Amino acid sequence: MTTFDYDLFVIGGGSGGVRAARVAAGEAGAKVGLAEMDRYGGTCVIRGCVPKKLMVFASEFAHMPSEARAYGWDIADGAFDWKTFCGHLNTELDRLEGIYRSLLKNSGVETYDARATLVDPHTVKLSTGETRTAKHILIATGGHPVRPDMDGAECGIVSDDLFHLPELPKSILIVGGGYIACEFACILSGLGVEVTQYYRGAQILRGFDEEARGLIAESMRERGIDLHTGTNIVEMRRATGDEATDAQMSAPVEARQIGAKPAPDSGEGPVWVKATNGQTRVYDQVLFATGRRPNTAEMGLGALGIELGRGGQIVVDEYSQTKVPSIYAIGDVTDRVNLTPVAIREGMAFVETVFRGNPTPVDHALIPSAVFTQPELGTVGLTEEAARDREEIEVYCTSFRPMKTAFAGRPDRVLMKLIVSKANRTVLGCHIVAPGAGEMIQLAGIAVKMGATKEDFDRTVAVHPTMSEEIVTMRNPVRTA
Repeated sequence: MTTFDYDLFVIGGGSGGVRAARVAAGEAGAKVGLAEMDRYGGTCVIRGCVPKKLMVFASEFAHMPSEARAYGWDIADGAFDWKTFCGHLNTELDRLEGIYRSLLKNSGVETYDARATLVDPHTVKLSTGETRTAKHILIATGGHPVRPDMDGAECGIVSDDLFHLPELPKSILIVGGGYIACEFACILSGLGVEVTQYYRGAQILRGFDEEARGLIAESMRERGIDLHTGTNIVEMRRATGDEATDAQMSAPVEARQIGAKPAPDSGEGPVWVKATNGQTRVYDQVLFATGRRPNTAEMGLGALGIELGRGGQIVVDEYSQTKVPSIYAIGDVTDRVNLTPVAIREGMAFVETVFRGNPTPVDHALIPSAVFTQPELGTVGLTEEAARDREEIEVYCTSFRPMKTAFAGRPDRVLMKLIVSKANRTVLGCHIVAPGAGEMIQLAGIAVKMGATKEDFDRTVAVHPTMSEEIVTMRNPVRTA
């Protein structure tokens, strides 16, 4: 009988890997080892969801003084201090990383601060030179942002770099139209940075509901973001001294007050950019938010017969198992649904399948999610476009100015939308664009996941006065398809 060092060895200390490791060890009684080459907590805790959401909170205070004055408060506009915020942010991330380490230790997981690669179906080699064997290996290495393949791309930064800028830039060009690009456009604009955004497609947030995308784009422009669709970079390079000086002098006064100096990625200065629309301009920073790639390079996967997709993702079955029976993979490295709670669910299903003898496929249907733009987008189920391609539907939708901001004279609008099956009245999708939409969609997601009908929504008494009451008070469809 073969003896292994561990029942399970996990490669990757992010949310999915840590959950699988500690549940397998602490609840299923397995002997578990885990290797992490960077900080524990992974993308979500260290360079993604958590620091980004804290930046969202910081940026939302920008409009608070003027709104408060409309309500009678004598509050003056203030200045944002990037260094103070970053100090508090780093303290919080250190605290959270410590919690992750403690969870693993208290569950009996042995950890290695090292890079791990695969030697054979049951053996990993650590960057320390050690090797460890395991009956099962779980790969949870996540992904990383990528720069486009173009001349001058090294002049730009990616989302990971934003959290390490010594100073806020006065101006930034964000390239991309996905949720990361749009979230950071809103964040940085709220912090006082002059933001320009290029997206090569016709509308931002591809894959989300068309009506919701349009309202968010409109709101971003109203907040001062210079958003250009159908636009991309033709050429970019480091700006000359005269170009950089001219750019600094032409920056808006409010932007000059926020950031005392440019924040170049390597101390080399601002970036000159030429766009497909003919515009040329110098920016203190260029941020590429043009995609992410799974962390599968140089891990020895191909030599073992583990199948990789075109994007470098590990191909797995419904139980997260690879072509090599002893090796599994979860989270962003599989490029299924790249969300932290999904990686955690995949890790739990893996433990249930492998260590509890209860084969549990991962359920990727009807996953609620949020985009933390300003206003936020909360979504679950099918978009109007996807639903009408599948069956006949009714669309219930309303857009209005919410009480809080309307009273303050702001133009903000919100959107509440339900997509309903004509055949069985099931709510196929729910889409909300509003402050706090992420909080609202979590609860709406329960109803949609349970298969609630439009009449179930109608029978629910409204909570008044709230924005969310509109979800249960829309009586007549605005259109059918």
